[in-house]
Amino acid sequence: MFDISEDKINETELRKKTRDSACGGFVCFEGWVRDHNQGKAVQKLAYEAYPKLAIKEGNKIISQAMEKFTIKKAFCTHRVGLLEIGDMAVWVGVSAAHRDAAFKACRYILDEVKSRVPIWKNETWTDGESGWVEQE
Repeated sequence: MFDISEDKINETELRKKTRDSACGGFVCFEGWVRDHNQGKAVQKLAYEAYPKLAIKEGNKIISQAMEKFTIKKAFCTHRVGLLEIGDMAVWVGVSAAHRDAAFKACRYILDEVKSRVPIWKNETWTDGESGWVEQE
């Protein structure tokens, strides 16, 4: 349900895994590396994680979403390693019988992953400096 990957996220495969014939709604979120953050021009970034704990906590979040919302399937993958501008950093997909539950669960999963999963972002700015970015 939750995964950490050093490889490019394959959203086509994840979308297939999330499909369910009992579901009329599917919502996904794709987070991409942008060229700016907090008033600075970004050149690239690197994500680091504590994989064992990240996967455990990520799966706990998805299980909580399954209990909290009426959804059938949910997946989340977060990249680690060096990412360039435009690369996909995180993907969340949720299927449900109805769109409202899918929207709410997708938002819940993303917000909880960003606040609870031990993944850290180090940005390199175009001025040559770099630094750790505080999570939202």
